[in-house]
Amino acid sequence: MKIKESSRQVLVCQNRTCRKQGAAKVLAAFQKLSPSEVEVVASSCLGQCGNGPMVLVLPEEVWYSGVCAEEVVAITEQHLRGGKRVEAMLYRKFHGLSR
Repeated sequence: MKIKESSRQVLVCQNRTCRKQGAAKVLAAFQKLSPSEVEVVASSCLGQCGNGPMVLVLPEEVWYSGVCAEEVVAITEQHLRGGKRVEAMLYRKFHGLSR
């Protein structure tokens, strides 16, 4: 299946470690708050165990780590609706940010 260029997805890891860190609540928050044109996907392991819950926004390939359900509103409003990444929540390993 080919994803349209304009299609946006939010993948929320639901694998064992992320689930222990609250990923089910993060997924539920995205499902409730995300704009209708954004598909929210319960993902299998995103390969970053121990840094979760992990969230990946496609097609931009923006990674967020350690996301808690209360922070989903910031990602939804600022990134998904406003088009600006939430810099403080980016996964430093993939986005080359220093502390």
